Amino acid sequence: MALEQLTLYKFMTLYMLNKVNFPLTNAQMSGFFLDKEYTSYFIFQQVISELLETRLISSETVRNTSYYRITDDGRETIEMFTNKIPIAIIDDMDIFLIDNKYELRNEVGTLSDYYKSTNGDYIVNCQIKEGNSTLIDLNLSVPSEDVAEIMCNNWREASQEVYANVMKRLMKGMPQ
Repeated sequence: MALEQLTLYKFMTLYMLNKVNFPLTNAQMSGFFLDKEYTSYFIFQQVISELLETRLISSETVRNTSYYRITDDGRETIEMFTNKIPIAIIDDMDIFLIDNKYELRNEVGTLSDYYKSTNGDYIVNCQIKEGNSTLIDLNLSVPSEDVAEIMCNNWREASQEVYANVMKRLMKGMPQ
């Protein structure tokens, strides 16, 4: 593979991460690259690995999902080299981000994980984030790992309703 292609994929990845104010998952970004047939999954993983090594992006892993953000160095890099990305590719990325922004944000904005506590039960942590703000951070103690896993799996679908109910209940009696 030509070095220029690998560099282009790095610029594309930085561009995408720079255009959103929330992290993107490996699956979201690789999905774009694979759907548009820009490169293979393995080449994309090499790109991510090299961007992490050079600290142009950072990563956080929650329940086997990696979330990527652009770093300040990455932002400086893409600002200098955006002109190296062909306009047609920029258009593809912009359209993808515009068409999928709500779904992309919703996927990464509703987080859930669990861990075993010192007393033997499990703590389920459910969050809704918007940008860098946390809208809700809920910790629930449950008796078993099976229950914790089920709750984590259901959080994304139930999160908006839970949040709305909590807000409605806690704001009851407020003047309109």
